[in-house]
Amino acid sequence: MTGTEESSLVETVLSSETVFEGHRINVRVDDVAMADGRRARREVVEHPDAVVILALRDDGEIAFVRQWRHPTGRPLLELPAGRIDAGETPEQAARRELREEVGVDPASLELARGFYVAPGFANEYLHGFIARDCVHSPLQADEDEELIVEWMPLGKAIRLVEAGDIIDAKSVILIQFLALEAVGPLGRKIVHHYRGQQ
Repeated sequence: MTGTEESSLVETVLSSETVFEGHRINVRVDDVAMADGRRARREVVEHPDAVVILALRDDGEIAFVRQWRHPTGRPLLELPAGRIDAGETPEQAARRELREEVGVDPASLELARGFYVAPGFANEYLHGFIARDCVHSPLQADEDEELIVEWMPLGKAIRLVEAGDIIDAKSVILIQFLALEAVGPLGRKIVHHYRGQQ
């Protein structure tokens, strides 16, 4: 898409009102002018940027946390994650979250991918990291979280994604990223060919 084509999508905020301020999120309502002059109303959930971490042990197993997710009404198996606190870099937040949720600190922390969680209604952006060479280094966990830490090999994690047992989007994205990295350039070429890509 060219810059000219993209400019036909730009919306201009005419007015903005915060209608809810909470502990974790704010909600605002924006009145906007679309590029063609039409008016629309946009409801936006504001959430600080966050991190998600795929942490690998020396034996190749991945750290997961199982926790109750109230909006879903069920516990979910997820990679460790959390919001970036004021004054923190994404890397600092990733290390803190790993120490709080799993009790480990990585020697190596690599940014894998960044992505929006739900861009249709929220501005939260997630920084996805791969953590390696993790050593025991716990921090006090958040008081309002109850977590069960589980370790498993990548192969099992992939099977759980395929079976629909891991349904948390940020976890699925990083598991699939690591799986593609694991197969290397030839494997990625085969996947692209299978999908009809060059």
